[in-house]
Amino acid sequence: MSTRTTGCHIYEGAGNDFMEQADEGRRVVLVDDAAGGVRGPDPVQRIRLMWGQRLIDDLVAGRYRTLVCAVNATDNRNGFIHTLAERLPTSQWREPGIASYAKHFADATRVRVLKYDMDGVEVLAILRPTSHEHFTLAHLAEGFGTVAAMLRCRPERYPVASVSFLGARANRLLDPRGREPSFETVLKVMYESGYRGDVYPAPKMWESAPTAVFPRYPFPESLTRRCEGGY
Repeated sequence: MSTRTTGCHIYEGAGNDFMEQADEGRRVVLVDDAAGGVRGPDPVQRIRLMWGQRLIDDLVAGRYRTLVCAVNATDNRNGFIHTLAERLPTSQWREPGIASYAKHFADATRVRVLKYDMDGVEVLAILRPTSHEHFTLAHLAEGFGTVAAMLRCRPERYPVASVSFLGARANRLLDPRGREPSFETVLKVMYESGYRGDVYPAPKMWESAPTAVFPRYPFPESLTRRCEGGY
């Protein structure tokens, strides 16, 4: 919506006019999920979606005490856990130690949640069963059920953030059709498993415009009604 009609001036000088014309690069269209005029706290506890924010920067800056991500027992050099271990100045973890530790707990049928103490950040890493070459939604549900239990009544582990598990190279998440699930599906699994921390969308999802996105999950009921043909 044009700032000429809303009266909201975001940038100094001619910045507003310039950004109204900008139509290049990665961008998202963020829409409000709250009912108009509501100023009080939301009675529903939701997952906050950190659109446009860089997770690695926020972790290095100390904005989170805990991170939820994936790990495997073979090679995590392309995984976010390895990126974090390299960027945190006081972390003692490196590959292949990350994978070696995971291998010690790996199980053919069970999902495990491993703790990696990286000094400034505690990583709760979900390890898929060794009998699978990728994560499934069932693995994610089991893992986040354990994560939620590990966070419950542990205020020292907050604030907590999670990767989206989408767009991964080392630890892919696939649905029964062999494709990546929707972001909404992933959020539904996390939420129903009891997770209420922040989630960082994958960088590739910053190109979602012109599809509008919400800042929190669960999404407004109005979206469900519209998808079902209502108003």
